[in-house]
Amino acid sequence: MSSIYRKIAAAIAFAIGAMSIFAGSQVVLGKVMDYYVIDWLPIYNLIVGLISVFITAILIWKGSKFAMPAAIATFVSHSAVMVVLQIAYRDVVAPDSIKATTVRIILWAIILILMMLQSRKDKQQHQNSPI
Repeated sequence: MSSIYRKIAAAIAFAIGAMSIFAGSQVVLGKVMDYYVIDWLPIYNLIVGLISVFITAILIWKGSKFAMPAAIATFVSHSAVMVVLQIAYRDVVAPDSIKATTVRIILWAIILILMMLQSRKDKQQHQNSPI
């Protein structure tokens, strides 16, 4: 069975997680940014990045039954953070944080679409295979 959509989804999950680790760890390790940084946001980005790279991307790559729930949880988590940023931190959040969160939401939506396409493809192949 071909699993190209799942492999692409896993690669995107790994890449976006790695970028979150890089961005979050810079601030956590003391890099001073030229804009106001909301205290919890780099920690959130670092933790979710680590989870994305070391758990979710692997689950997706392997086609685990836990891959879809993990990807949905990540998408919902980023979406919830965006809502909090837009409501509670609207006047202080850096435009870069909004852009980065938007990119994460879009990429996780693409990951979910790829996973659904793979699931549909797997079901079709299973139905068409001789038993």
